[in-house]
Amino acid sequence: MPISRIAVGTPAEFSHPGAVKAALAEFISMLIFVFAGEGSGMAFNKLTNNGSATPAGLIAAALAHAFALFVAVSVGANISGGHVNPAVTFGAFVGGHITLLRSVLYWIAQCLGSVVACLLLKFSTGGLETSGFALSAGVGAWNAVVLEIVMTFGLVYTVYATAVDPKKGCIGTIAPIAIGFIVGANILAGGAFDGASMNPAVSFGPAVVSWSWANHWVYWVGPFVGAAIAAVVYELFFIGEATHEQLPTTEY
Repeated sequence: MPISRIAVGTPAEFSHPGAVKAALAEFISMLIFVFAGEGSGMAFNKLTNNGSATPAGLIAAALAHAFALFVAVSVGANISGGHVNPAVTFGAFVGGHITLLRSVLYWIAQCLGSVVACLLLKFSTGGLETSGFALSAGVGAWNAVVLEIVMTFGLVYTVYATAVDPKKGCIGTIAPIAIGFIVGANILAGGAFDGASMNPAVSFGPAVVSWSWANHWVYWVGPFVGAAIAAVVYELFFIGEATHEQLPTTEY
């Protein structure tokens, strides 16, 4: 079972050159992703007088996030594995592909990358607000938690199928675009209800810069639960003990 491979790691990982480089790669990838994704929403609001909540705005957000994540995963894949998401990192930890301490290092880097991206956006746009994630009218916190669980399950399941599975073969070459596409599709499905985060760091940056924390816990609990379920399901049913091959820490 994947839980049998869970490892805490050693404090030395925090100063190991490979781990530090991986964390830096996660920071840069997250900065790229959030700057493009959050920036697209800000630009659309400016051009359409706060029209990001319209169908056209939703499509624009989905495309921007899909393209940006494709690039962010690609540029980090050979260094950190291109997680670009604390939930993906948690899923890799549950599956025994990364230690807890290295996961913490990734989480710090990912959250810092998101905050820095939002600060840069606020400064470079003359003080425009980086809008935080919020629930739509009629959508309760637990409704949003379930939505985030389902969407993040799809995302992390895709990560496992295209990037983690040792049997992936040549399908691994399309992992970044597949990951970007599932995020874009999920934004189209859930964006009108809770913003479709699937990524705690993406929610964290705007929350810090705008200092808006309403229902923020939803965007941590939902993605982490969805990621854990996806990791356990894929490990148990599609990798298993007989076919599992431990991946290097530079991958998932």
